[in-house]
Amino acid sequence: MQEIPLWYWLIVFFGLGACVGSFYNVIVYRMPRGISLINPPSHCPLCKKRIPIYYNLPIVGWLWLRGKSACCKQPISIIYPIGESLCGLLGALALYSASGFGTDLTRPVLAPETWANAAAMFWLLLGAYPVCAVDYKYKLIPDSISVGGIVAGLLISLVPGGITPLQSLLGAVLAGGGLYLLGWVATKVLKKEAMGFGDVKLLAGYGALMGVTGAVETLLVAAMLGVLVMVPYGMIKNKVASRKANDAASDAAKNDSLPENEEDGQIPFGPFLAIAAPVMYLWGQAILDAYFKFVLGE
Repeated sequence: MQEIPLWYWLIVFFGLGACVGSFYNVIVYRMPRGISLINPPSHCPLCKKRIPIYYNLPIVGWLWLRGKSACCKQPISIIYPIGESLCGLLGALALYSASGFGTDLTRPVLAPETWANAAAMFWLLLGAYPVCAVDYKYKLIPDSISVGGIVAGLLISLVPGGITPLQSLLGAVLAGGGLYLLGWVATKVLKKEAMGFGDVKLLAGYGALMGVTGAVETLLVAAMLGVLVMVPYGMIKNKVASRKANDAASDAAKNDSLPENEEDGQIPFGPFLAIAAPVMYLWGQAILDAYFKFVLGE
């Protein structure tokens, strides 16, 4: 195993990532609709016929069928192979980043901590796909990613070279509990819900994967990203919504009807956590060192 070159393992991780991406496509479609992830098995959404396993091969199945279902010959969205390909690339990137990048792809993967870091990065990178896709559109975070992250973090902590099981457990409890307490206080002060429980569980999962320090760094960076994006986005969207509301009110006055309500123009917090987590896992210390050097001038 130690003599197998890095390029081979990159191909393996690409394949694993594509398989996971196929499952995440199921999560993105079924979870917001309240459909079980297990039952019914994979089936055509149009004619409801069960899809054979050989047509379900990630990326290959779509290409084999030329983008059409085998049963009723209707087009299959290209989103499916794109999601699988993206997750495959992220899977390979997880190992590539954990091995220290570099151009020598023939070197073997020797350091035991590489596998622990690769497993953690694999979960963090690929988990960002369903979190961003589902939370942005439906304001929901799949438990398979948030609660699953806690389980994955505890299991990965058993691999030598990463954080210890105790650090993983404390990370989940303190990160999740701390964010829950912060959200509870903010809710009391603002007199409206300030933090969804899905975000709490997601950060608890990151705590299990990264430890307390990594989770806190992720929360801080996600908050800064959220402010930088949500403030201008909210202002622009509210301005557009206000204009539409005025137009709708004008039309309603003419037609003697009621105008429709618009969305509040807010972006959920989960995607910012999902983007910040792998960045801070990989470069958290370097970013902090650069920040303190800039602030303190040392």
